Amino acid sequence: MFTFLAFMMLWQSNLLSPHGEKALVLLFIRSDCPVSNRYAPDLQRAYERYSTKGVDFRLVYPEAGLSATAMEEHRKEYGYSIPAVLDADHHYVNGAGVRMTPEAAVFVGGKLVYRGRIDDRYVAIGKERPVPLHHDLEEVLAAVVAGEPLSFRETAAVGCVIEKLE
Repeated sequence: MFTFLAFMMLWQSNLLSPHGEKALVLLFIRSDCPVSNRYAPDLQRAYERYSTKGVDFRLVYPEAGLSATAMEEHRKEYGYSIPAVLDADHHYVNGAGVRMTPEAAVFVGGKLVYRGRIDDRYVAIGKERPVPLHHDLEEVLAAVVAGEPLSFRETAAVGCVIEKLE
C-alpha cells in the first residue's frame, strides 16, 4: 500500500509534471462499460480538438485484470488515438477522486479544476437525452484554452461504478 506522500510523488512524476501543457485531462473509462463505449467518438473529438492547443489527455483504465494487450485492442476497436494507461491499483482513481466511468478529471498547473461527467446526455442509467443540454468537459477545456481563471467544479457522472479494491 502506498503512503500518501509516495502516491503524490508518483502522481506528480508521471502525469502532472510540467511539460508545457495548459491542462491534463484524465478520462476514466472501462472496456466493458456501455456508457463509456458510447462516449468514445466524443472523447476522441475532444482529444483531436484540444491536444493541438496544449491540452494533454490520457485514457485511464481502472479495470483489475485488464492486460495491456486487451487495452490496446479496446482502443483500436473504438477508434482511440488518445494515449492510455492501466490503473488496476487505482492510483489515478484515488488521486482524482473519481467513482464512475466515463468520468473526466481536469488538472491545470497540477491542481484539480474539474471532476465529473463529459456532458449531461445521460440523466440516469438507461435514461438518455437525444442531445445533451450541457457539454461540461468541453466548457472547461474551452475556458482553459482561453486562459480564463477556473475554480473547482464538480458534476455527477452517470455510468459504470469503479469497483473498490479489496
